[in-house]
Amino acid sequence: MGSIKGTWQQLDIAVIGGGIGGLATATSLRQAGHKVTIYERADFAGEVGASISCAANGTKWLEKWGVNIPMGRPVILRKLISHDWATGDVTNVYDLADYKERWGSVYNMFHRVDMHAMLMDSAMGVSHTGTPSVLKVNHRCTKIDHEKGIVTFANGNIAQHDLVIGADGIGSQVRSTLGIVPDRKQSTSHCYHCIITTEDVKRLDLLDLTPNSAIEYWGGQGIDKIVYSPCREGELNSFYCFFPTALSKNPGEGWNHHISMEELLAPFETLDPRLLALFKNSEDIKPWRLFVHQPYPIWQKGLTCILGDAAHPMMPDQSQGACTAIEDAAALGIIFSNKYNFASSPAEIRKGLQIYEQVRKPRASRVQEASARARENITERIGFSSNTTNPLYKVADEKKKLTIEEMNEYDMFAAVDRVVSGAEMA
Repeated sequence: MGSIKGTWQQLDIAVIGGGIGGLATATSLRQAGHKVTIYERADFAGEVGASISCAANGTKWLEKWGVNIPMGRPVILRKLISHDWATGDVTNVYDLADYKERWGSVYNMFHRVDMHAMLMDSAMGVSHTGTPSVLKVNHRCTKIDHEKGIVTFANGNIAQHDLVIGADGIGSQVRSTLGIVPDRKQSTSHCYHCIITTEDVKRLDLLDLTPNSAIEYWGGQGIDKIVYSPCREGELNSFYCFFPTALSKNPGEGWNHHISMEELLAPFETLDPRLLALFKNSEDIKPWRLFVHQPYPIWQKGLTCILGDAAHPMMPDQSQGACTAIEDAAALGIIFSNKYNFASSPAEIRKGLQIYEQVRKPRASRVQEASARARENITERIGFSSNTTNPLYKVADEKKKLTIEEMNEYDMFAAVDRVVSGAEMA
C-alpha cells in the first residue's frame, strides 16, 4: 500500500458540486495528474456575495497548486481585533504582523465570488499544468452505485467514473446516497449578512475599517456578535451579524432570501452606533440559518467519498470552513498521487478512500467541535485562544482549545504517511 512506483495510473474522477470545495478538489487532483469532470446541479457554477477567509493552512495549498491568487483579489489580514459591543472600544488584539514569517503563507480574505473565479481558473484554465477539468452544469446527482462508480443524474444522464467525490455542500445528495442521516439541530443563533462598498463608506463619512486590514468583532461573549471583514482588495466591507434565533422573523429561511433594513437593525439596538450607521447604508441583506451538526459516522464507501460541508459542516466562528475543504482536497491529491499505488485499481482506490477518512476525519471533527464552542465565546477563536493574559480570556477546557499553532503546523504529507504506514502494518 506504500510507495510503489510503476502501478499508478490516471483516474477518471467525478466531482459532484462546483463550489469552492469542488473546484479546490478538481485543482488538487488535476495537479496530481488525473482527469476530472465537475458536475454542478444548477445551470451555472457560482457563489453568492460574502467574504470568506483562507488562513495559512489553506493558502499554502493554493500556492502549491499554482493558483493565481491575485485573481482572487484578496485582502491580506494584519490583525484580529475585538471590540466592546456598545462602545466599540478595543478589548483584544491578536497581531498577525509576523504571520507569514511564522507560518510560510499569508492570511487571505476573499470575496466568495472572486475566490470561486480564481479556483475555476485553476481547475479548468489552460494555463495550468495537468489536464483541464470539464464542467457540466444542470447535472443534479440522484443516485450512485458506489461499487461501480456509476452516477445517475436527474436529467437522465448516467456516467461511470473510477472515483466519485461529493463536494455538494451542506445539503449533499452524495452524503444521502452513502446512507448518512445528519444528527443536527438548529442553532440558538441566527445570522444576517450585509455589505457596503468602501466608496459609499467614504462618501457618507462613515466608520472606515479598511485601513486595519483586520477581521474585527463586536461582542462575542454570548450569542450576540458582529464579524467584520474587508474583501475584494478593500473595496467591499462584509458584516456577519449574529443574534438569538428566537428574535428572528424568518428562522427557516436561507441564503437566497432577502430581508428588509428594519429586520436587519431590529436585534441590534444597543450596538455601537457607528456600526448601525454602516448597516443603515448597507445592501444585499440576507439571512443565514445555522445548524449544529454532530460528526458523521463515515465519509466514504466503495469508490465514493465526501468532503467540505458535505462531510463536516461547521459553525462559522473559527473561519475554517474553506480551509478544511481545501485540506480535504489536498489530502485526496496526495493519496492519489504517484507516490502511492492507490490509483492503480478499484481495490486500491477503496483503500485510498479509507486512508483519506482516517487522515481527515479526526482533524476536521476537532475543528467542527471548536467552531461550535467559539459560537458563544470569542476567546475560543483561533488567535484569541492564545491571548491568555487578556482580562476576558476564558475557554471551556485548556486541553481542548484550538490554537493557531495546531492549525498551521499541521503536516499533511506526514499525516498521510503515518496512516499509510499503520495500514500496511495492520
